[in-house]
Amino acid sequence: MFEKYRVTLDKKLDLDKFDPADKPFAGESKSDDRARMDELSVLLDDLQNRLHASAKHRVLLVLQGMDTSGKDGTIRAVFQTVNPLGVRVANFKAPTPTELAHDFLWRVHRQAPAAGELVIFNRSHYEDVLITRVHDWIDADECKRRIEHINHFEKLLADSDTLILKCFLHISKDAQRERLQERVDDPQKHWKFDPTDLKERAFWPEYQKAYASALSATSTEWAPWYIVPSDSKRHRNLMVAELLVAALSRLGLDFPPPKPELEGLKIE
Repeated sequence: MFEKYRVTLDKKLDLDKFDPADKPFAGESKSDDRARMDELSVLLDDLQNRLHASAKHRVLLVLQGMDTSGKDGTIRAVFQTVNPLGVRVANFKAPTPTELAHDFLWRVHRQAPAAGELVIFNRSHYEDVLITRVHDWIDADECKRRIEHINHFEKLLADSDTLILKCFLHISKDAQRERLQERVDDPQKHWKFDPTDLKERAFWPEYQKAYASALSATSTEWAPWYIVPSDSKRHRNLMVAELLVAALSRLGLDFPPPKPELEGLKIE
């Protein structure tokens, strides 16, 4: 099931061939989906505890997508029952003057997971080959150089026992319109509405082209991209959880061995 949504390295990617309304892991009913999400939450909690306790592997989950694709919502839903110990979210907004004074990966490498840590990138280093390319802040040659640096950077992380999982939250333009309209219509969601979102929405075709190019050039063996249909919030969350649990399960995580010196110890 996962392979259908995995991006192939250096193969021309047409995002229009992936239906944002797909529900690949849907059960027969909403209650089935909720029950499966509960099961995944239990599994993820156990796997994360083992990851943190063993302090051997590192895990990086990258979430990218158009505005309103649900990066925040995915984090809330997938990690709602996970112990916050050993889990961290790194948000990447417009770079500060200090960050701009360094190479584009400087601020990103500082947020990479430590041993035993699971880090979620809410947006990521890919912003530097997406919005910058769409608005012609960098040319094609610079974009190509950055893509090469990204692949080398992720290979460095992978060679340091970092599991990298990258999810493109794929929504339709209609779904984005509906979600933006919800923010406008609900006064309690006005804080979420940013007028610049409308300006970026006008560049929809350019963003789709930039995403397709970046994803196909960086979906490596050590850091694959998966296209996650995201018109349905519930099924988006379910697929990300399924991907993460499957990837963590392959690590063979376990708790450290018992300490012989503690056998028979009585606490007074």
